[in-house]
Amino acid sequence: MDGFFKFSERGTDLKTEVIAGLTTFLTMAYIVFVNPGILSAAGVPFEGAATATALGAALMCVAMGMITNRPLALASGMGLNAVVTFSIIGFQQANVPWQVGMSVIFVEGILIFILVLTGLREAIMNAIPINLKRAIGVGIGLFITFIGLVDGGIVTANPATLVQLGDFSKPAVWVTLIGLVAIFAFMALKVKGDILWGIGVATVAAGDPCPRCGAPAPA
Repeated sequence: MDGFFKFSERGTDLKTEVIAGLTTFLTMAYIVFVNPGILSAAGVPFEGAATATALGAALMCVAMGMITNRPLALASGMGLNAVVTFSIIGFQQANVPWQVGMSVIFVEGILIFILVLTGLREAIMNAIPINLKRAIGVGIGLFITFIGLVDGGIVTANPATLVQLGDFSKPAVWVTLIGLVAIFAFMALKVKGDILWGIGVATVAAGDPCPRCGAPAPA
């Protein structure tokens, strides 16, 4: 295994890669629920979208590791799904049927594949100013962050101001905050696997604090 993945050559080992892989999986697992959740707003069947999301991510991650030997994880784009849902298909298929929207993405994938093979994609990316590239990454990151804040209950919708602070009397909000604080603390202390340990702390915080007394676990 060391010879195939070149652990020694790259200054790593099996333990480090397993921890990194597990951490990456746990930080990406939300996509299996969020991606179909967004697409279902346009009428796409949730179960089908969830299956396609999981299979697509699994196959591409295995291919990336076994064929290219690169520690990169691939999954559905969290920006493209919003474009598909609210621009191409429209909320509850207001623009076109969801099948048409999915066919558009299929054609887009073929075109991107051709651009990659011909080298045009790399030329286009090189032509984009570095500041714009960074802005795109920041925008996608903020979008995903906002999804996490909403799912964690830290922010909620407000008809007047669009967003507002959530209800901090709900246990789920505090579980989210405990997880974030734990991750920040582990990062500050330079603990290996900081995100993984933070997820573990949040998982423990979400458990039933009193199994014998029958108190329900936080939702």
